[in-house]
Amino acid sequence: MSTATTVRPCPNCSAPATGRYCSECGAAVADAICTGCRSLLTPGARFCHRCGTAVGTRPFIAAPQRIAASVLPWGIGAIALLGLVAFLAGQRFGGSREPAAATPVADAPFASAAQDGNAPRAPDISNLSPRERADRLFDRVMRLSSEGKTDSVKFFAPMALSVYQSLGPLDADLRYDFGRVAEVAGAAEIARAQADSILATDSTHLLGLVLGARAAQLRGDSAAARTFSRRLLAAEPSESAKKLPEYERHQGDILEALAEARRR
Repeated sequence: MSTATTVRPCPNCSAPATGRYCSECGAAVADAICTGCRSLLTPGARFCHRCGTAVGTRPFIAAPQRIAASVLPWGIGAIALLGLVAFLAGQRFGGSREPAAATPVADAPFASAAQDGNAPRAPDISNLSPRERADRLFDRVMRLSSEGKTDSVKFFAPMALSVYQSLGPLDADLRYDFGRVAEVAGAAEIARAQADSILATDSTHLLGLVLGARAAQLRGDSAAARTFSRRLLAAEPSESAKKLPEYERHQGDILEALAEARRR
């Protein structure tokens, strides 16, 4: 008795696909599992949104050992984060989505902190919701990055990435934040995976295109960056008219990306 093969369009390139992966572009189609961390892949994604593993990567024969090796770093990071939060409970984080006026100890680079015998102080996020934790850490990492405090970025970025990974389903706004933190931390494939996931749901979403261009630049892929820039310029008029909340929140990034796209 034969079973009919289901043919569905690939969410990424629209080519007819019959399995879990598109034979044309390699993207996940349906019920595809990441070989790195065993997460369910978003249809249309070319990279896992959790660990950044390329879709379709062949797993090592000793699957249990490979899974344990890929999960262990994130497990250690999560345990370290919980321990750090518990140790620093009672420290007031303060601030809002606007840059804080004065947080000299928390923002001090490792070099300065080492001279004083102190490490950068982590914020107390124990009483915040997961979304609020992600927002606070995103603001902190982005501000430190804009100020050129790379040592402090390296200190806070892993905390932020762990929080994003602990959240439930991510909307486009959270995926962009997740990808931007990964980008400034130098994790190009995680940033790329978040951009792919945004665009798999909405191929003209401005934040997906902006993040895609940034991730391509970080990888040194100038051709891909130019392609994302052209798509951004073409999509901007109709997308801006939607006045989505995430567009207003990240207006500065969008305007900067548009200016860069026009220079290319």
